[in-house]
Amino acid sequence: MKTKNLVTISDLSREEIFSILRLTQKLKKKPLAKKHKFRNKTLALLFQKPSNRTRISFEVAMVHLGGYVLYLSPREIEMGKREPVKDVARVVSRYVDGIVGRVFSHKDIYELAKYSEVPVINGLSDLAHPCQALSDIFTVLEKKKTLRNVTISYVGDGNNVLNSLVMVCAKTGVNIKIACPKGYEPNKEIYDEAVKTAKKNKAIVEIFADPYEAVRDSDIVYTDVWVSMGQEQEKEKKLKDFARFQVNAQLMRTAKKDAMIMHCLPAHRGEEVTDVIDGKNSIIYDQAENRMHVQKAILLKML
Repeated sequence: MKTKNLVTISDLSREEIFSILRLTQKLKKKPLAKKHKFRNKTLALLFQKPSNRTRISFEVAMVHLGGYVLYLSPREIEMGKREPVKDVARVVSRYVDGIVGRVFSHKDIYELAKYSEVPVINGLSDLAHPCQALSDIFTVLEKKKTLRNVTISYVGDGNNVLNSLVMVCAKTGVNIKIACPKGYEPNKEIYDEAVKTAKKNKAIVEIFADPYEAVRDSDIVYTDVWVSMGQEQEKEKKLKDFARFQVNAQLMRTAKKDAMIMHCLPAHRGEEVTDVIDGKNSIIYDQAENRMHVQKAILLKML
């Protein structure tokens, strides 16, 4: 890939995204096809936030490629507190071949990328979650066999997941309809860019105040937690503001009969979603597994 870092989906061209998807298809069929590719290469995971899927999927992906992973937990480095981010970037990048950052503030991942001498991958920030979005769009392609004329309805908070999802949909020509309460829309700059990009790729990006209108005749219904890590103090207000935006059986009846349910996990059953997430149309665990396959492709392209 031309880009050195993967900070947001905007760092990737449409062609680069489809190249990652094609490579992922091959790697999922033969997980150990590149088992010696990263011999003597090391990937550092610099995490300010704990993780399940992001950590495990990157570690296993790197092992499958023959490399080594160094996990640095939130307590060990205290990046930005004990030591400035730019110093961490300059030092760690002299030891390793790539860095995955999982941070609270997007400015920290941006600073890591700015001062690192090796490729930096955003494993999550408050603004973006590009690896999740690439895994999501791969899962859609895997299930639908095409991205043409596919419509995703995202119901919930305009958070980092949505910021990345809306852009990857726009770049790959997937329609996305967003339902969120007023004041919880996705980042305006990203949304405006997505609308322009979608138009070029003959896709539609829309925001709705009514979740039923947004979900009508959709192929996929996607949701995420209403209260993200670090926002616990906002829980009471958010539960009230999002009460109409729960993905449940009644809402799913508005979508296509065979509509699939996606969620990036962890899920809070009884809040943003009911037990429909455990039904036959749920593809959340395939979605989670695909994090590993997609990230393996990203590592091969970048390292």
